[in-house]
Amino acid sequence: MTTFVDRVVLHMQAGDGGHGCVSIHREKFKPFGGPDGGNGGHGGSVSLVVDPQVTTLLDFHFRPHLKAENGKGGAGSNRDGANGHDLIIKVPNGTVVQTLDGEVLADLVGAGTTFEAARGGRGGRGNASLANSRRKAPGFAELGEPGDRLDVVLELKSVADVGLVGFPSAGKSSLISVISAAKPKIADYPFTTLVPNLGVVRVDNHTFTVADVPGLIPGAATGKGLGLEFLRHVERCAVLVHVVDTATLEPGRDPLADIDTIEAELAEYGGLADRPRLVALNKVDVPDGQDLADIVRPDLEERGFRVFDVSAATREGLKELMYAMAELVEQARSAAPPAEPTRIVIRPKAVDDAGFTIEAEPDGSYTVKGVRPERWVRQTNFDNDEAVGFLADRLARLGVEEKLAKAGANPGDLVRIGEREFDWQPTLYAGADFIPGNRGTDVRLEEKSNRLSAAERLAARKARRQRPEDEAEDAAQHDGFDADMDDDDWE
Repeated sequence: MTTFVDRVVLHMQAGDGGHGCVSIHREKFKPFGGPDGGNGGHGGSVSLVVDPQVTTLLDFHFRPHLKAENGKGGAGSNRDGANGHDLIIKVPNGTVVQTLDGEVLADLVGAGTTFEAARGGRGGRGNASLANSRRKAPGFAELGEPGDRLDVVLELKSVADVGLVGFPSAGKSSLISVISAAKPKIADYPFTTLVPNLGVVRVDNHTFTVADVPGLIPGAATGKGLGLEFLRHVERCAVLVHVVDTATLEPGRDPLADIDTIEAELAEYGGLADRPRLVALNKVDVPDGQDLADIVRPDLEERGFRVFDVSAATREGLKELMYAMAELVEQARSAAPPAEPTRIVIRPKAVDDAGFTIEAEPDGSYTVKGVRPERWVRQTNFDNDEAVGFLADRLARLGVEEKLAKAGANPGDLVRIGEREFDWQPTLYAGADFIPGNRGTDVRLEEKSNRLSAAERLAARKARRQRPEDEAEDAAQHDGFDADMDDDDWE
């Protein structure tokens, strides 16, 4: 069973932010000392970091679910919640981060390269942070923002200078074992090598890495066998070396046909046409192998290949091959553009950028999209009327109300912000000054009731209890009072 994994699917979840706290300071002789609710802590993020000591994605194959720590909630006495710890994931050099649809998010090359894959949620503010000159004692706090949740694909593409390609049992593993300190598995049957092996080769003052790519077969570029898994590790190689078995006994096999087949697979895979090639005619220590090498060498040189007769068993011709590989690697490094230091890119907000957009949907509803409006909605506790009124004030100040009216929205139309839906009522959300009331309430959101007031109910009850003779007596007294009065009494 192999212990090398070069493609995994990870399910990442960043930590959620902690909720803010609603608290009022109380102590002896100070029954109402003002708000003192602390803020919630931020959730931890999930980051990928290149570690040279990691060579496989095997750990993630058995543990594909990764979750960072949540932020702690705030508390009274102005105590803020602790931030969640970030989750640092160590990955091999050459790891490519993709979405499930194949979109490349990051190409991690170089020790220490870091990519924040999932960002933790913000912590909600407590009522102490929300207090101002008008709202002196908020009866609400912000909720913690959920952390990012996403699924990504990690693919490992070996970072090597030279790639050894060829049919199974061509001698690639034997070759890399004698020119470097790598110790791959070597046996006399096809597909002995199931995983790429990397070896470091030193020639005089030159040092480069060589990758032993597992054997390719016809149809590898279309997924036959494990071709796609193997060809992935050739993409980063600057030089390709065809390792050809000159002593094979399989019918229909010869060096020219083998090279043509491998070249066809490389061309179908794509992106490798500009890599320089070398040809290593291996196993020339066998008499028949040397004879076949002498026969095909002129044809290969006529095609433009530099050909070397080598033997991994006797180490014949390896020195010349190593010098040729070092020469091509140095040429590739010299032609590569110099590495630029990381530059700080500043992207100022446009003058006319309101921070949100409004889209009219075919069903007559309207969708508000923007980082701030969507975050505000996620952090609002809709069970608290005062929190909803605070959200309405923020949206009005941002200009959402005005743009909805310009977009043609009418009262009662459906408006979506994030995952929430509202019936738009501009009379309620007009950015009016905050009217203090009981904590947790907002008079602008109170529904008008048809219920009579206490005074009206008392008068109606008295009217029902009054007897008819009492009503007649009251009327007579009223009429007698009017008759006794003359004109002089009105002056």
